[in-house]
Amino acid sequence: MAQYVFLLYDSEDWYDKVTREEWEQQMKLHGEFAAAVEKAGARILGGEALERSSTASTVKNREGADPLVTDGPFIETREALGGFYVVEARDLDQALELAKLCPSGNIEVRPVMPTGPDDAPPA
Repeated sequence: MAQYVFLLYDSEDWYDKVTREEWEQQMKLHGEFAAAVEKAGARILGGEALERSSTASTVKNREGADPLVTDGPFIETREALGGFYVVEARDLDQALELAKLCPSGNIEVRPVMPTGPDDAPPA
């Protein structure tokens, strides 16, 4: 089975006005998503919610110069990366079907790149 990262992007404005009941409902929806993944024969290998993008720092490595460290995210967007799941699925088709069940506004699905010694490209 292959691994995929589901990157969850949403507007951060939600956090400014969320009530405890709305928060609990969202957590319930994520629990239901996790159950649906298991029911489909796939697995969630990991995942976390992330703090707001205003808490981010960016390190930009520059050739021939010292790395530059700045406050905030790398780019400004209307939606911010709010969390992620690492999902083991049969294939991309199954990963995309599962992403459709995820309770997030926008889900970017990316295959995890194998990086073991046997995964190196041929010389």
